[in-house]
Amino acid sequence: MDTKRELLSIYRKLDAFFGDLKWWPADSPFEVIVGAVLTQNTAWRNVEKAIHELKTRNLLSPEELLITENELLADAIRSSGFYRLKARRLKAFVRFLYERYKGSLEEMFAEDLWQLRGKLLQIDGIGPETADSILLYAGCKPIFVVDAYTRRILLRHGFINEKASYTDIQMLFMKRLPRDVYLYNQYHALLVNTGKLFCAKNPRCRSCPLYTVDMSIKGDL
Repeated sequence: MDTKRELLSIYRKLDAFFGDLKWWPADSPFEVIVGAVLTQNTAWRNVEKAIHELKTRNLLSPEELLITENELLADAIRSSGFYRLKARRLKAFVRFLYERYKGSLEEMFAEDLWQLRGKLLQIDGIGPETADSILLYAGCKPIFVVDAYTRRILLRHGFINEKASYTDIQMLFMKRLPRDVYLYNQYHALLVNTGKLFCAKNPRCRSCPLYTVDMSIKGDL
């Protein structure tokens, strides 16, 4: 099969249905990074509440988070769940930013994509999905983000099998699609929306914009 053609077909169908989703919603790259950490194991609406509280308390900057006590930070992000753990993770990222890049996101994102990714993955609490979200959405780096919705949709459409790893799925896209920040950004957002609205644990297949995609498609993984 022509996997590239089928991946682009899925993109076009979802893009026509949803339009430009303008994801990630944030006022600054640092807000994106904070959101990427806070969204772990919680709904986005809870993250929005936590970010609003950080803004209200004037804490949404690397400088302020660096000097804020853990308990005060944890209280501010309480709505995001696991707030003490996430406070420690935010502090770990900010310390990394100052120790390696003197607090400069511009300097951090000027580094080579894969070298920076490797360093981010060494930070406590930052796994592949969080690191790639930071790189793509905050740093405008061309890397595809994989999440549970992406895995579920690809699995149900026969592109992957149950054993496919995060890297397997990421490379399925990156080896076949142009290395384009907007494409990766929009594609991931489209898959998330499709997963939430249609491809849930109890799928609504006949309402899904992908229902017309050939269900006999079989992928490479």
